[in-house]
Amino acid sequence: MKILVVCQYYYPEPFRITDICEELVGLGHDVTVVTGTPNYPMGDIYPGYEHNAHRDESINGVTVHRCPIHPRKTGPIHRLWNYYSFSFASTRYIKRLDASFDVVFINQLSPVMMAKAGMAYARKHHKRSVLYCLDLWPASLGVGGIRKGLVYKWFRRVSHKIYRSVDKILISSQSFSKYFEEEFGIHDTTYLPQYAETNFSPNDCAKQPNDTMDLMFAGNVGTAQSVQTIIRAAAMCKDIRRLRWHIVGDGRELNSCRQLAKELEAPVTFYGRKPLRDMPTYYAMADAMLVTMQKDPVISLTLPGKVQSYLAAGKPIIGAASGETQRVIGESESGVCADAEDAQGLADCVREFVRSDKQAFMTNARRYYNDHYTKEKFMEKLEEILSGKQATSKEAAVNI
Repeated sequence: MKILVVCQYYYPEPFRITDICEELVGLGHDVTVVTGTPNYPMGDIYPGYEHNAHRDESINGVTVHRCPIHPRKTGPIHRLWNYYSFSFASTRYIKRLDASFDVVFINQLSPVMMAKAGMAYARKHHKRSVLYCLDLWPASLGVGGIRKGLVYKWFRRVSHKIYRSVDKILISSQSFSKYFEEEFGIHDTTYLPQYAETNFSPNDCAKQPNDTMDLMFAGNVGTAQSVQTIIRAAAMCKDIRRLRWHIVGDGRELNSCRQLAKELEAPVTFYGRKPLRDMPTYYAMADAMLVTMQKDPVISLTLPGKVQSYLAAGKPIIGAASGETQRVIGESESGVCADAEDAQGLADCVREFVRSDKQAFMTNARRYYNDHYTKEKFMEKLEEILSGKQATSKEAAVNI
């Protein structure tokens, strides 16, 4: 197949879409990605990509075109400009492409408007379109406090048009299906959970026994991740002398987390962002991995991709998250979990973990990953959908 991929984010930004595209190339497909100038998560254009450098390049067999966009920076005005600059630039670029692509694959994070270029190509050339939803819109606006008013109504209209226009919607969380049904009357979605995109094997990530108990959070340090909950829990557990806390990653809330740890004298070590290839080494420092989420009805529907990585590594999980994340931790029996933003509950979970059968958590984690989240299962199902072997919702409706 010749596949056109549309996503605002791509390498060197830390998203799985890069690995997905390279896997598709490995399976023999011709893949072209239309993306933006890298600037996530800190909001500044990455060094080496300024002034439209590397606009067109080939990365591990994937043809990549980067549309010039306004960086995220800080504040709602820059964010909105960032969102629409990609939508406009990518849609304009799409008009230059010929009709040779077989299918359009839209990897939809925030904002939903990133899908417009893919929709435009599919409509113009009468091609199938598949949208992989990782962030719900306009619900995701609620994370920033917008759940009503003219702005919300506008983005609901935009979201409705996009979601109803694509041929097939794939969802990364089981909980998304209810949202699509209730919000847009869309009943035909397909569950396709994410996978761990690097070799997080239990052997590579196994911790060598020592005299400390080490807990680690790995990933973006933003508002939605509520890493402050970890800092507060760490301060509550200072009486456990051999306990150490580690934060690997960066994001907009990193400095505030550092400041909070200093104020509370919490025993937390910050490492900053590390390359994906190095993460198994950091995982090997930990007895258990941490996942925390903001207390929000929409965020509770999501399952952060780090959970799959934790499970793949055979790591016990200690969480403070509600909804889908709490469900998966409980169903997998891979760890213990408190409610979102419950620092005391997280501290209690840590104390429970210290007394627990850690080997059982480790075994359950890897077993659950193998049963539900392997890359092989993901790619097999995605390839089947992109090839048209699995009927799209529109095709199914016609057949009926």
